[in-house]
Amino acid sequence: MSVPDTVTATGRDDRDRVSTPGILGRLGSAMVARRRWVFGVWLIALVALGSAAPSVFSSLAGAGWQANGSESVQVRELAQQHFGGNSSAAVQVVVHSDTASIDDPTVQQRLIDVTAVFDGDTRFGAVIAPQPGMTISPDGHTGILIAGANANADDMVKAVDDVKDELTALSGDGIEVYPTGSSALWSDFNKANHDAMIQAELFSWPVTLAIMVLAFGSLVAAGLPLLLTVAGLVASAGGLVLLNEVTPISVWAMNFAMMFALALGIDYALFIVARFRDALRTADPRAAVAETMDTAGKAVLLSGLTVLVSLSAVLLVPAPAVRTMAVGIMLAVTFVLIATMTLLPATLGALGPKVNAASLPYAKRQQHRSPKFAAWGELLHKYPWPFALVSVGILVALALPVLGLKVAMPSIAVVPDDAPVRQGYELVQAQFGDGAPGALQIVVPSSDAAATAAAASSVDGISMVTPPTPSTDDSNYTLLQAFPAVDPSAEAMGTILGDLRAQLPESALVGGAPAENLDLQQALNDYLPLVIGIILALGFILLLVALQAPLIAILGTAVSLLSTAAAFGVAKLIFQDGHGSSLLGFTPQGFLDGWGPVFFFAMIFAIAMDYTVFLLATAKEHYEKTGDPKAAQVDGLAHSGRVIFAAAAVMVAVFFTFALSDPLPPKEMGIILGVAVLLDAFLIRLILLPVLLRLSGHAAWWAPGWLRRMLPSIRFSH
Repeated sequence: MSVPDTVTATGRDDRDRVSTPGILGRLGSAMVARRRWVFGVWLIALVALGSAAPSVFSSLAGAGWQANGSESVQVRELAQQHFGGNSSAAVQVVVHSDTASIDDPTVQQRLIDVTAVFDGDTRFGAVIAPQPGMTISPDGHTGILIAGANANADDMVKAVDDVKDELTALSGDGIEVYPTGSSALWSDFNKANHDAMIQAELFSWPVTLAIMVLAFGSLVAAGLPLLLTVAGLVASAGGLVLLNEVTPISVWAMNFAMMFALALGIDYALFIVARFRDALRTADPRAAVAETMDTAGKAVLLSGLTVLVSLSAVLLVPAPAVRTMAVGIMLAVTFVLIATMTLLPATLGALGPKVNAASLPYAKRQQHRSPKFAAWGELLHKYPWPFALVSVGILVALALPVLGLKVAMPSIAVVPDDAPVRQGYELVQAQFGDGAPGALQIVVPSSDAAATAAAASSVDGISMVTPPTPSTDDSNYTLLQAFPAVDPSAEAMGTILGDLRAQLPESALVGGAPAENLDLQQALNDYLPLVIGIILALGFILLLVALQAPLIAILGTAVSLLSTAAAFGVAKLIFQDGHGSSLLGFTPQGFLDGWGPVFFFAMIFAIAMDYTVFLLATAKEHYEKTGDPKAAQVDGLAHSGRVIFAAAAVMVAVFFTFALSDPLPPKEMGIILGVAVLLDAFLIRLILLPVLLRLSGHAAWWAPGWLRRMLPSIRFSH
């Protein structure tokens, strides 16, 4: 459908355009006029929040990888309450000697020393010495001492953080001591990932600055995105520490907050600063800020809202770690967005022409309307179909492997080889059997204990069931442990758990660390369609409100979904099938980590919509000015192409630095997000979406009268 050239996408005559600044323009002007107040308020806020920021990694929670309300979580709580803390959160200390047996006096003294480490720490419950036939190996050379959990899962991870060095220091004289178990696993896992994230961040900053200098051609302009990022990082770190006082926040939340604050802070600043430098050619600094905020500022605000809306859908998943990772990113994005709307305009107003100081020679010849991207837009306009078919063909080919994608919670292989928890885990497997590190715990009323033990022993895949253990209090519960015959992370573990639950009396509850992982995976799988549906629906609604045009809102949402599917297809080829694993330095697990589809989908879609808003908001601005769909497509690309290219280069550099890490989860995250940005920015935003604008013409910007009357009036032209 077409509309007359003299009518804008909103259905209003161009002569009726408001020449006075809009809300964001007036906000930007006010920030410039009151910049001393803005700087003062931000300084106070950063000092206040910054005082809490240094403790962020030591304060935040280390566990939370569970499905709230699941059967396995119920078992952990019952075991902790009624069995001296002998739950999945208990600490298992493996003591081994090649030459001496467990009953040797020197080994017994070492066990006394291990017990002394836990004495006086109220976070640990009853300490159970190695028991013959249960926690002493058949050859008598390995024993497992159990220190019960007398605190929640998060506090138990911190407790292991505090004592693991003291425990491993007891190794010597031919005796090995390794803390292991679920709490020790998360302690070592979090440390390895934290170290990898910090190394990646330190590596990405100089790379980012170099790209910024090349993109802006000015050291001053290049420094502004980093100023914005630092402000967002400090504020979000302090905010997470304060929020952790209200509810436990996963330490992973800060890792993701750091990454997104850097990536999106640079994105937003690039768009704002580039537009300001252009506006400065014909206006004074205050008027240039007003024009910038009315155009680029509006796109940034809508982009930020899209990111927040996409991530908010993850809050539906009943897993504390997954939820709080989303909260961490949302907090970082919120602070970066506030800084973009207040601190950045005030800084630009204060700098004025000095924003171009310390410029490289070529920067002085740079125009906001890039001749190269204008020529690229003309080429796409002239030959739309070949470019459309090639880009869609590549994306579909990359997306097809996603049909065979498998997901599971990570195995012990994600922890470094020299981590104490892995050494203890492998020693337990060697001495007690493949399934020994992952005992399934069964809590049942005492009256059903005998029947439960008999039923559990008959389940295929269960190698041994321990004798019933009565509760340590007056409750009527009994605890049994069923040892699987396979590695706890083996695919068969799901079948074993399902059979066990099906064949036991209805009163029996089955938990343990493997069951907690499987219950969490099931919850993630169950919520995935809902999360995807909500993200797609909200993304479409936001685009519809922003662009006032249903067709382009549908197309923008659909192509974002296509690039997301392609990124997961690549993830399947690399992390499940192992293509390129030797080059990247990892051993494939045969699956993608379980939280990947839910969490990475939200992150990838949020980033994809970020670029969509930048491109389409610029295109709509030119359609509002001219009523010409060709001008919208070509000038939209000419004015936003360089910014999208530079922003994508920064994001790819930031994300791919995580591919250099040793632990698998940050490597997965870096490669998946890096590939997603690469595909989205270059195949979607710089090829396919402009081609779709060319093919749809006026219809891309058309909306029925009844819809225009329902939607708020949002314009991007100034």
